[in-house]
Amino acid sequence: MNESIILGIESSCDDTSAAIIVGNKILSNIAANQEIHNLYGGVVPELASRAHQQNIIPVVKQCISKANIQQNDIAAIGFTRGPGLLGSLLVGTSFAKSLAMSLNVPLIEVNHLQAHILAHFIEDANPVPPKFPFLCLTVSGGHTMIVLVKDYFEMQVIGKTMDDAAGEAFDKIGKILGLDYPAGPIIDRLAKEGNENAFKFNKPRLENYDYSFSGIKTSVLYFIQKELKKNPDFIKENMNDLCASVQKSIVEILMEKLQKAAADLGIHEVAIAGGVSANSRLRAAMTENQEKVGWQIYIPKFEYTTDNAAMIAMVAKLKFERGEFADLSVSATARYDLVSELEQGKG
Repeated sequence: MNESIILGIESSCDDTSAAIIVGNKILSNIAANQEIHNLYGGVVPELASRAHQQNIIPVVKQCISKANIQQNDIAAIGFTRGPGLLGSLLVGTSFAKSLAMSLNVPLIEVNHLQAHILAHFIEDANPVPPKFPFLCLTVSGGHTMIVLVKDYFEMQVIGKTMDDAAGEAFDKIGKILGLDYPAGPIIDRLAKEGNENAFKFNKPRLENYDYSFSGIKTSVLYFIQKELKKNPDFIKENMNDLCASVQKSIVEILMEKLQKAAADLGIHEVAIAGGVSANSRLRAAMTENQEKVGWQIYIPKFEYTTDNAAMIAMVAKLKFERGEFADLSVSATARYDLVSELEQGKG
C-alpha cells in the first residue's frame, strides 16, 4: 500500500466503533451496539461509558484483523473529540492517546458533526462525491442543522434547531405512542403500512432556516390525550396511521427549510447526513426534489448514517494530509460546536 493507513475511533454516544481507511477506501468498519439502553427508553451515560470500556479493545482488534493489516502498519489515529457524552468520549480519547503514544504515530482530533458531513467522501458512500459548494442537512438524535459546505473544512451553519433535534422528536413521540427506544426506525417501519394523511399536526413558523420540533411533540401529545379520552384503544387501533402522519410532518418540516435554503442560495447539490438520513420518507423526499427541481442529491449508504468510525477515519485522513495533528494534552469535550469551531478557523 502506497497510501497511509489510518485508524478511526468513534465513541461519542452508545456505539463503540473502529475503522481502517486507506486513501478514501474503508477496509473495515466495526461497531459494538449497546442494547441495554433499550430497557431505559434512552441512553444512560454511566452505562454507556462502562460498555465502551468493555468494547473498545475487542472492537479495535477486530477492526485491524478484518482490514488484514498489522497494528504497526497504522500511520495515524483519529478519534472523536466531541460533541457527545463526556464519559463516552473520554474512553475513546484516552484509548486513542494511549495507542498513538505506544505506536509513536500522530493523533488527530475529529469533530463528530463535521465527520457526518464528510462521510460523503468515503469511496463507497455515494456513486460520486458531492461537488462544492453543497448544502448538507445534518439530522440525528442530537443535532439538526443545514450546513453550507464550501470546501472540506470551510463550512457555514445557516440553520439549526432551536430546541429538540428531529431524531429526538421521533424518540419522544415514540415514547408517547408506547414504542421502544430508539423509536425512529420503528416509526419508519410502521409508517409503511399507514396513511400519512390520516392526521395533521401543528408545524412551527420560524424565520430563516432554523428548525423547531418541540411544537410537534406537544401537538401529538395533546391530540393523543384527547383521543384516548374518547377511545382508550385509539393508539393501538391507529398506530400505523399515527406513525405515518408523524413521520410525514417531521420530514415536511425538514424539507421545507432545506428547499428554501437551496432556492435562496441557488444551490442544486444537496446532501443529507446523520442517523435520521436513514429514514425512508426523508430519502424519498430527497428523490422527489431531484426530479422536481433538478437537485443533484447525495444520500449516504446506511452504514455511514449512524455513528460510525468510518466517518471519523475519513476526516482523519483529510487532516493527516494537511498535517493537522493534536498533541497528547488534548481532552474530550461534550460541547464541540461546529459553528464556533469553524469561525475560529479550526479544522
